[in-house]
Amino acid sequence: MPQMPLGKVVLYTSVMSSGVCALVYYLTQTFSRASYYQLGLEQLHSHPEALEALGTPLNTHYLQLMDKDNFVDIADAKLKIPVSGSKAAGHLYVISSRDAPFKRWHLEEVFLELKDGQQIPVFKLRQKNGDEVKME
Repeated sequence: MPQMPLGKVVLYTSVMSSGVCALVYYLTQTFSRASYYQLGLEQLHSHPEALEALGTPLNTHYLQLMDKDNFVDIADAKLKIPVSGSKAAGHLYVISSRDAPFKRWHLEEVFLELKDGQQIPVFKLRQKNGDEVKME
């Protein structure tokens, strides 16, 4: 088997690495545009207790795609979104579902867990009649 010159190996490796980086960036952006992601952030932005605990300005950070708490399939989505503010940092947990592919996503639960372990419920869907309950 003929050996390739070192220059070609470096070139091919660089091209492959660039492709992988572009793919990871694309996947991250896909999550942040999805409605299950946006619905969770909307609930956080409209929850005074959570905003007070984090402080302003509120920042969202990149999802850790390899984290076991981030899971999306055709009917369910569970995300752990890193967030921070001037007072604290933590993770916004968003649990959503939908009835069928191409149907609208519905929030089931959203809660904020701060780095100190404090949990602030932001939103929970009542299971009996499907009414949405905003946690105040």
